[in-house]
Amino acid sequence: MHEDVKRPFIGVAGIVVKDGKVLLMKRRGAHGGGTWAPPGGKLEFNEEFEDAVRRELLEETGLRVRVVRFGAVTNNIFRNEGKHSITLFFVCSIVSGRVRNMEPDKCDGLGWFKWDALPKPLFVPVLRLLEQGFSPFA
Repeated sequence: MHEDVKRPFIGVAGIVVKDGKVLLMKRRGAHGGGTWAPPGGKLEFNEEFEDAVRRELLEETGLRVRVVRFGAVTNNIFRNEGKHSITLFFVCSIVSGRVRNMEPDKCDGLGWFKWDALPKPLFVPVLRLLEQGFSPFA
C-alpha cells in the first residue's frame, strides 16, 4: 500500500434529540465553516463507533449521552476542498449535563431545531442525510 494514496476519513455524528428537536452546531473554520451540523468528529484508531460519539459530544457540548440507535451513513465528497468523508450518524439522548459550547474555536453557536425546520446552510453530510429521507424521529 502506498502512503501517498488519498483515502476518505471516517466521521461520527450524534443527533441528540430532546422535546421533538435536535441539537445542531454552527461550524467554524475552513471545512464547512458557517454551516450547521450535529456535534461530531473523526473516528480515532481502535475506537468503537459509539465510544467516539460519546467522546465527541462530551468534548464539544459538555453533554453525556446515551446512543439510542444507529441512524444512517453518508458518503461526502468535497471536490472543492479535495476532501472525502464517510459519516456515521447515531441518534442519542441526554444522560447528564447542560449544553455548552466547549470548543468556541470550532463552533459559533449551538441550538435546538425541529427536524422539519433546520437552519441554513447545512453541512454537506446533513444534506446527504436529508436526501436519504432520514429522520431521527422515525
